[in-house]
Amino acid sequence: MLLRARRKRVGERALQLGFFLCGALSLLTTFGIVAVLIFETVEFFAEVSLLEFLTDTQWTPLFAQKHFGILPLLSGTFLTSAIAILVAMPVGLVCAIYLSEFAPEPVRRMTKPVLEVLAGIPTVVYGYFALLFVTPLLQTFVPSLSGFNALAPGMVMGIMIIPLISSLSEDAMYAVPQSLREAAHALGASRLQVALRVVVPAAFSGIAAAFLLAVSRAIGETMIVAIAAGQQPRLTLNPLVPVETMTAYIVQVSLGDTPTGTLEYRTIFAVGTMLFFSTLILNLFSRSLRERIRERYE
Repeated sequence: MLLRARRKRVGERALQLGFFLCGALSLLTTFGIVAVLIFETVEFFAEVSLLEFLTDTQWTPLFAQKHFGILPLLSGTFLTSAIAILVAMPVGLVCAIYLSEFAPEPVRRMTKPVLEVLAGIPTVVYGYFALLFVTPLLQTFVPSLSGFNALAPGMVMGIMIIPLISSLSEDAMYAVPQSLREAAHALGASRLQVALRVVVPAAFSGIAAAFLLAVSRAIGETMIVAIAAGQQPRLTLNPLVPVETMTAYIVQVSLGDTPTGTLEYRTIFAVGTMLFFSTLILNLFSRSLRERIRERYE
């Protein structure tokens, strides 16, 4: 009996040690990434002014006449991400409301996995879909649309993140207590009124977190914009012309043509740091919003 208890304690300690090592590995990996970004970014700003980086309207670090203004990359990232959210937000939310409040259980069990299949398609496939199918299709309606543009990859990114919004939002709505629905029905509310005026407000923290997570996913998307957006950094909000995002520039420089350790090579770390802080701010805002809404309904 004592031997069995001792073996059980040894097994529990081994599991605790394994869990601790897994958690420590994830933390060390995060710290390593941040440390590399900070070190290389400091080296970059030792040669380039931070004011120039944040205010210059040209980004030509690989040209003979070099400019290091991040604004063209920021505008391209913002433009494609905004188009993606405008596509994914209404479609994803409507899908979530239908699956949570109106779909029969067999339909819900079948439809939700089918939607989530979209998230498993490789992004390079989405990129060529945007370039070879969506862009020519849009050009039939918008003849002035360039072969590389922000509109097509933005729309395809929106299609890609629909499952993220619909699945997380549906989970948040499905978790709303049934008693709230029954109380609203007892007061004479229709199913649509219950869904829009009771369930959605009660699940707003989860829905908002899903939207912000989708925004972070769109900002960090690489292959779709690298293939279909054009890789031409320009400060514009016109979705019909070629643009370049922060992730697409990192791909461009990381192909191997730029020597390691040069100023041009260090630009990818400066851009990566800007991308890291952009997603970090969104995640912190999402957490703050979730806590604020949770306090309101408690």
